[in-house]
Amino acid sequence: MSQSRATSLIEAVTNVTVGFGLVLVVQAMLFQATGIKASLREQLGLYIAFTVLSLARSYVLRRVFTRLGR
Repeated sequence: MSQSRATSLIEAVTNVTVGFGLVLVVQAMLFQATGIKASLREQLGLYIAFTVLSLARSYVLRRVFTRLGR
């Protein structure tokens, strides 16, 4: 069964949204534990950059595997 592009995008967005919530908590703990000092603005910049990259990666990989499954 193939997956439509819209469904692939919904899956990728859901996956990345869950990951975004997780990274907020983990990064805050790791920064504190390692003594990394970053402002909230700097941290949000990192979150956003990695979220965009993760979304693109997830979507492209889903489309590749959907195509390979045909």
